[in-house]
Amino acid sequence: MAEGERQPPPDSSEETPPTTQNFIIPKKEIHTIQDMGKWKRSQAYADYIGFILTLNEGVKGKKLTFDYKVSEAIEKLVALLDTLDRWIDETPPVDQPSRFGNKAYRTWYAKLDQEAENLVATVVPTHLAAAVPEVAVYLKEAVGNSTRIDYGTGHEAAFAAFLCCLCKIGVLRVDDQVAIVFKVFDRYLEVMRKLQKTYRMEPAGSQGVWGLDDFQFLPFIWGSSQLIDHPHLEPRHFVDEKAVSENHKDYMFLQCILFITEMKTGPFAEHSNQLWNISAVPSWSKVNQGLIRMYKAECLEKFPVIQHFKFGSLLPIHPVTSG
Repeated sequence: MAEGERQPPPDSSEETPPTTQNFIIPKKEIHTIQDMGKWKRSQAYADYIGFILTLNEGVKGKKLTFDYKVSEAIEKLVALLDTLDRWIDETPPVDQPSRFGNKAYRTWYAKLDQEAENLVATVVPTHLAAAVPEVAVYLKEAVGNSTRIDYGTGHEAAFAAFLCCLCKIGVLRVDDQVAIVFKVFDRYLEVMRKLQKTYRMEPAGSQGVWGLDDFQFLPFIWGSSQLIDHPHLEPRHFVDEKAVSENHKDYMFLQCILFITEMKTGPFAEHSNQLWNISAVPSWSKVNQGLIRMYKAECLEKFPVIQHFKFGSLLPIHPVTSG
């Protein structure tokens, strides 16, 4: 795609919204299990899942080391994540009796809470400044919960929603797709893993051995798409230590496996049973399709996850508008 072309954001066919749009502070709308139908019929759900699937298609068959376009907006997002990373270094864990949930995380989070709008303002051009308070809410929701000191797939979804909103206001464009996953989301994962390790964060709503992973889901989806039609790496290889150590720099899925094996002890089949089962699936495209179905069922259609999701003008609760 020609660099100078102005393209609609990857998750919709609409033009960049006019700056006269009324931005609002996103808030929770899913208060009871009965409200879940409202979520599944919403414009927010359609746009969110559309965004995930567009990126899934964009990274298909590509290595992390593949040569892709890096726009100024992407560079600014990476700089924002670098700042969050630096704040972890500046906020060492405190001595406390409990092994998990180090309270220094709350100090780190308070800094983000205070600075989020300023950080987002470094990414969003001044003519779109009105969007900053709305978009910044998703960044604050994307790094874990400061009361419980936990992190899970709902927080990860908030980061994807943050990126989706940046696409909807035209900060990120259709030719940023690969960089959104390989550069921004990859850096986000590094920062989240550092948070999880440094502050011994608890998994939010973990399903234990029956969940896919304690903390993440999207890198398994996008990571399996990267491996579709790989000449020799098959799903059975990701439980092979040698295959993982030789290829993890190229593939997000294998990076996730490496992190799990660093964090957990014992046989892989015991601590990560779902992933062990997936290694028996014959092809990466089947793994990818299965993970998308599982993501919808286990994350997007689960009340304990979606009750925390916030809706505004960019990801609205109103039903999908036809046309």
